[in-house]
Amino acid sequence: MKSKYRMYSNVSEERKKTMSHIRGKDTECELVLRHALWRKGYRYRKNYKKLPGRPDICITKYNIAIFCDSEYFHGKNWEACLKNKAAKGNNGQYWSMKIKENIDRDNKIDAQLRGMGWTVLHFWSSEIMKDVCSCVNAIDDMIEEQRDDNEEE
Repeated sequence: MKSKYRMYSNVSEERKKTMSHIRGKDTECELVLRHALWRKGYRYRKNYKKLPGRPDICITKYNIAIFCDSEYFHGKNWEACLKNKAAKGNNGQYWSMKIKENIDRDNKIDAQLRGMGWTVLHFWSSEIMKDVCSCVNAIDDMIEEQRDDNEEE
């Protein structure tokens, strides 16, 4: 979803070029997490188009949708500190609205996926890069919960 508040009039060509190189898929944190899951024996779909929001990783066997979110673009600590930092930066009004839209969109997509019976997990890119094992453990725990729920039925 593109922002309704594009304000590129004061953005330099150099900035446009820099921003165009930001990857939307196959980011370093996604690759690290996917490789760790693959080594554990989990098979998954990447950027699964059949689901809203195209989750970065989907373990379809267990209906688990995983998003690997960057701290800035998805608003980690938005209210506490990032909101003021974004507003003070270059083109602050645009970035404040853009990040707020991203947060709202993420919440909407999470609700849609949960309504479809999917479990949704979000990991910050810094969490993945610092300690991928704890991220994989969280996924393991979710899969165990799914297995336990299925055995009870």
